[in-house]
Amino acid sequence: MVPAPAPPADSATAPAATWRRFAGLLVGAAGAMGLLVLGFVTLLDPYGLRAAPGRAPGPIMDLNQRFMYPQVVRGGAYDAAVFGTSTARLLDPHALDRAFGGHFANLAMNAATPWEQTQLARLFLARTDAKAVLFGLDAPWCEADADARRLTFRAFPPWLYREPLAWTALFHQWNQQSVEIAGRALMHRLGRMPARIRGDGYEVFTPPESQYDAARAAAHIHGDAPAADAAPGADPATPALPWLDALLGLVPADALKLVAFMPVNVAAQPRPGSAGAAREAVCKARVAEIARRHGATLVDFRIPSSVTRDDTQYWDALHYRLPVAGRIVDALRRAVDAKADDPDGFYRVLAAPRTTGP
Repeated sequence: MVPAPAPPADSATAPAATWRRFAGLLVGAAGAMGLLVLGFVTLLDPYGLRAAPGRAPGPIMDLNQRFMYPQVVRGGAYDAAVFGTSTARLLDPHALDRAFGGHFANLAMNAATPWEQTQLARLFLARTDAKAVLFGLDAPWCEADADARRLTFRAFPPWLYREPLAWTALFHQWNQQSVEIAGRALMHRLGRMPARIRGDGYEVFTPPESQYDAARAAAHIHGDAPAADAAPGADPATPALPWLDALLGLVPADALKLVAFMPVNVAAQPRPGSAGAAREAVCKARVAEIARRHGATLVDFRIPSSVTRDDTQYWDALHYRLPVAGRIVDALRRAVDAKADDPDGFYRVLAAPRTTGP
């Protein structure tokens, strides 16, 4: 039998060469697609990396305010701001402008920890010659583990809060979420999608007042049993308060400095005489000392009052109805002017700047 002729020497390497070409094309196409995605996100700038005075930020399109509010600050359009959680989100910047002057943004964030609030306030104070600040405080500012519980399940982008903003921020937004938000920004530019909330950060996040149901609200307010009070000890730790102290120290001396414990329903307040009430009293006294040291007005709405005892003023134990927000702004103005407790008991003034003579 005559043996078959041997294949050409290069025929054995042909499949390998074909696979190398295929792999090269695949990697090249993936790289090109990745660069196109990066270019798309960079062009639409969904998080306002290019925002600056004279260069307005884009629309607020992300549900997570932690990604959106740094561009509001960097845009430079606001010289006054509210910081806090959802208990301060209904304070309308336009009403605050009328009450105190300046140009307010509401930068309160849902469930923001004291540490997260501090990062945003630091950015604002580094970028702005502030005319007024309002810090809306809640129970987490008084908690012993505030320095350990710095984040929530919501993503927090520290790279957006650096000052100055690093060029590597471009690559931090090279991901699916950024592409989605950039797509929404494009749809907004084309007139196909409205901004999620107003450019100054304000949003009425509660349901329409026409849908208010007192029975349902009462169920939300009283449905969860309050947590047991932890004994505070003789000297309870309040590790977040030095952050507030430092922030007030960064506010210009001639700016209006307001600090307010927000008016949650009495169901969310510690029971009088309890260990929790004792801890809160110590915390409030320490905040008052900080406020006096920095010439700030400290207003305490977190007390039993005709508002906080009235379930029909609330959607749940933490969130008051829209008309209450207007009352808070008016009350803050009165507190600054009178430097005295509210005759109707809505608030107490725990600290106020000293009045200097002529």
